Amino acid sequence: MVIFRMTHGKSPVDGRSRCPGCKKIIPWRYNIPLLSFFILRGKCAFCRRKISWQYPIVELLSGLLFVWWYLIGMQFFKLIGSPWQLVQPVFWLTVGMLLLTIFMTDLLYGVIPLSINLLFFSLVLFYRVALTGSGHMTVMDFGLAVASAMGICGLFIVLQKTTKLIKKVDGLGDGDIILSPTLGLLLGWPKITVGMFASFIIGSVVGVALILLSKKRLNQTIPFGPFLVIGTVIGLLWGGEIWSWYVGMLQ
Repeated sequence: MVIFRMTHGKSPVDGRSRCPGCKKIIPWRYNIPLLSFFILRGKCAFCRRKISWQYPIVELLSGLLFVWWYLIGMQFFKLIGSPWQLVQPVFWLTVGMLLLTIFMTDLLYGVIPLSINLLFFSLVLFYRVALTGSGHMTVMDFGLAVASAMGICGLFIVLQKTTKLIKKVDGLGDGDIILSPTLGLLLGWPKITVGMFASFIIGSVVGVALILLSKKRLNQTIPFGPFLVIGTVIGLLWGGEIWSWYVGMLQ
């Protein structure tokens, strides 16, 4: 619902959900995540219009995110001491939901809404400043995170202008560029390097595969937001280990 409304110029809190076909308000019993979709056999209870598979897929991914966070995530990202033992789990769960929203909006509609980008950036900036102010993050690490944000944003701007000059197309969208400093601030150094490298590698592999399968032409673009999200998750979970392994190979 949030993904659909934010990509169609509507507010996420703009009233009850309605069927896009007959415009009737969807009763609560027809709006239970996953269960209602299968009970209704993927069709509106009133006009029998098909319901997009987007909804159960996002509901499933959201549910899996909450389950993973309850079983593993709260121990993986954990600070001791009030109020951080409560604030940090809420922060990272919110980050997960925002990343999922960005993944799906760009994949389905080819856009990352500015409102989501601004909310994401504000949340991460406030969190990093609060961590630094409370002594849970050093000033040096915060400075490196800010430098990472500025560096990756500058790199994306250069890449966009370069691809536009050479191929006459935007290799990176404005939404990707606006998102990049948030990811730099979120990952920090050196995880940002791992995250962005993974994003470009995975994006390149998928792009080549689509071309070979004749799904895309060489001069066409594909949404890069999903790959940025995947790379960010890789950087968050395994960025430190991957970086240490890479540096160890060079020594």
